Amino acid sequence: MADTKTRKRRGGGRAGAAARRGSAAIDQMPWNPPINIDDPTEPLDQAGVEAIHDGAMRILEEIGIEFYNEEAIGILREAGCTIEGDNVRMGRDFVMEMVAKAPSQFSITPRNPARKIEIGGKNLLFGNVSSPPNYWDMEIGTKVPGNREMCRNLLKLTQYFNCIHFAGGYPVEPVDIHASVRHLDVLYDKLTLTDKTMHAYSLGKERVEDVIEMVRIAGGHSHEEFEAAPRMYTNINSTSPLKHDHPMIDGCLRLARRGQAIVVTPFTLAGAMAPVTMAGAVAQSLAEALCAIALFQYVRPGIPCVIGTFTSNVDMKSGAPAFGTPEYMRSTQMTGQMARYYGLPMRSSGVCAANVPDGQSVWETSNSLWAAVQSGTNMVYHAAGWLEGGLIASPEKFIMDCEILQQIQRYMDPALTATGPDEIALDAIRSVGNDGHFFGIQHTQDRYTSAFYQPFLSDWKNYEGWDVAGGIWTAERAHHMFKEIISSFEPPAIDDGIRDELADFVARRKAEGGAPTDF
Repeated sequence: MADTKTRKRRGGGRAGAAARRGSAAIDQMPWNPPINIDDPTEPLDQAGVEAIHDGAMRILEEIGIEFYNEEAIGILREAGCTIEGDNVRMGRDFVMEMVAKAPSQFSITPRNPARKIEIGGKNLLFGNVSSPPNYWDMEIGTKVPGNREMCRNLLKLTQYFNCIHFAGGYPVEPVDIHASVRHLDVLYDKLTLTDKTMHAYSLGKERVEDVIEMVRIAGGHSHEEFEAAPRMYTNINSTSPLKHDHPMIDGCLRLARRGQAIVVTPFTLAGAMAPVTMAGAVAQSLAEALCAIALFQYVRPGIPCVIGTFTSNVDMKSGAPAFGTPEYMRSTQMTGQMARYYGLPMRSSGVCAANVPDGQSVWETSNSLWAAVQSGTNMVYHAAGWLEGGLIASPEKFIMDCEILQQIQRYMDPALTATGPDEIALDAIRSVGNDGHFFGIQHTQDRYTSAFYQPFLSDWKNYEGWDVAGGIWTAERAHHMFKEIISSFEPPAIDDGIRDELADFVARRKAEGGAPTDF
């Protein structure tokens, strides 16, 4: 590897400076991951917490979880769990002992240390949409399969917006790239178009090991430096009800042994893959997550683990998933309460069932995002760009969601609740008296540029002003903004030697065939 002190840097230019001051194309808020200053909503009383905990533990003790991974079965047998074929039952004492080893707070440092994120406590982090197979924008006008250009453009939005704090999975699946090498091309794009925290799909050892190596190269780390602290993470889903598949557990074990972070997120839809009652669905979700976290803590005590929730409900008329519902909001709040009971950081999502970036998409995503805030969530997946229950990624929706995310960030600004003499403003009130106004006084003039949140997408003109300006609806404004951002985007700086080493690694692994597939 070339000496990092002598490597040339290229890229970054105006985009790097823009990120520090806000941005060039729009006047956005600076990079400043919010701290959740509100007390969490806790819908359960103590008896309810204990009842759901007992339910989760009884699932693990009496029913068991299927682990379709021979290595995991062997480890859990060694740990004293009861094994019958693929079924694993584990006692609550073992589960709680293992879960207690996980840190309640940790950090992940990407290739740009300035983008380091703190996970746990009251930290609130937002990530981009991840994994939809399809794409929609206003220019195309219909749902189409994702491709590399679409994926790259969404990665540019991920880098551009300061309210997006980590780069999740592929923002849209580039199905024009063969599955055997897709991870190589997309990770190269992610590591050169963004400098935010990276994710690896746990979908076979080759993909996991390749991504580990590419993240290590991008950070300029030795193997020892890479393994000394979290540099990346994976997120896995259980196969509800009550199963963990082979590749996801395998990927987590590989990352755990290298000291990297793990998010375990059961995908439980009440009425389909979980009981129709929220308490039952949450208890099942907790059981599916806790057994995996216990496994990883047994393998490497203290490895960073996050408990995730993706508990929503189905439309009982059609069986289709529903998101942003009252049930979704309550289950997220309940899971947040249980995550604090277990001392674990939590992940939830900003999701909707809407098919296009319309009013339904906004209220459902807003419900999901505010449920994340209320629950004390630390990592919010799919916070920008998600449509059709995760089957579509949209740049217009991405930008619309970032307006919400900025408003949440502003909502958490301690300045809004400051109560010093300048904030109580008695002198200002006295100077205006009973029949004046506050527009022109010095107290207002000193603060007018920063007193209130200024949107980058919302249009606050009256109807006549909006109509004269072209009568442009929200999604159309977002589309124009998307085009402007992409046309002016410059990637963050990266050392030439590192870029070349990444390219060489990709070329070599492609020549070797990449990851095995069935086709």
